[in-house]
Amino acid sequence: MLDESFAVLCLAVVLGSGLAFLHLRPGTSRPPWQLGILHGCLAIAGFSLLLPALGGRSRGLINGTAEFGTLAAILLACALLAGIGLFALLYAGRRPGFLIAVHTVLAITGFVILAAYVFAG
Repeated sequence: MLDESFAVLCLAVVLGSGLAFLHLRPGTSRPPWQLGILHGCLAIAGFSLLLPALGGRSRGLINGTAEFGTLAAILLACALLAGIGLFALLYAGRRPGFLIAVHTVLAITGFVILAAYVFAG
């Protein structure tokens, strides 16, 4: 189940990268909100698959990445909360520039640590 979780989170990362590209292009309006909703749904689905997968067999004991799964889950949970806050600010019509940066840093860090954990086993 860890591989499926990682695959779904990969899709969320690709879509999030596309959203960031659309958001940062000069002279354009906001990206379509439907893409943001899809990004969030994929992230929630991937995170929901990740939590039970972390209770499986131990991985990464030899190379020191045994706790990376838990750390990645914590970071991704924080990114998920920041994403919900981001959606709420956008829905209220406010510009959440700093929260976008926080969400991005948490999500990328959690994803890279999760990748190290997945490929360690």
